Amino acid sequence: MGTNTGRATAMTLALLCGAAVAGCSGGGGAPAKRSGAPEDLAAASASATASPSPSATAVGKVSARSTSLGKILVDGEGRTLYLFVADHRHKSTCTGDCVKIWPPLIVAGKPEAGTGGVKENLLSTTNRDNGAIQATYNGHPLYRFTGDHKPGDTNGQGDVSFHDTWYVVGTSGKKNTTPQQNTGGGY
Repeated sequence: MGTNTGRATAMTLALLCGAAVAGCSGGGGAPAKRSGAPEDLAAASASATASPSPSATAVGKVSARSTSLGKILVDGEGRTLYLFVADHRHKSTCTGDCVKIWPPLIVAGKPEAGTGGVKENLLSTTNRDNGAIQATYNGHPLYRFTGDHKPGDTNGQGDVSFHDTWYVVGTSGKKNTTPQQNTGGGY
């Protein structure tokens, strides 16, 4: 049993070292400073080098779901939506390497209010620098997190990366600062 524990520790350290090296490699973005578990950091770093498939999806429905963090916004696929504190009202500051980890919620037109108490009058859009249309809620540009692997995951809650903090969004349109709980995600 001691050998397995030693191997697991060595593998964890190798993943963390790899994540640190990946986070420090060029590209102009700031390395993610995570408050989560080491496996979240490794997963987020691995996802940063992969193609951010969520950004290619034009999911135009925003709903709300009850989670361990309270009632929060989700996209049409049930994936958690976040706001970035560094953003200005109706203007995204997440560009370059940032969008590889935090893909914006890109829509084809005005987003649609789904279920769970989403207020249609708080939904709108903003034009990104590349011409894409990003959904906003109460003026906050909305993003997904590549470290969320399934609907209901909230692994990005409280993440500090790209010089500021990321939070889930409540139906009021305000950031939810409830600390992330390691419950394995899910609704």
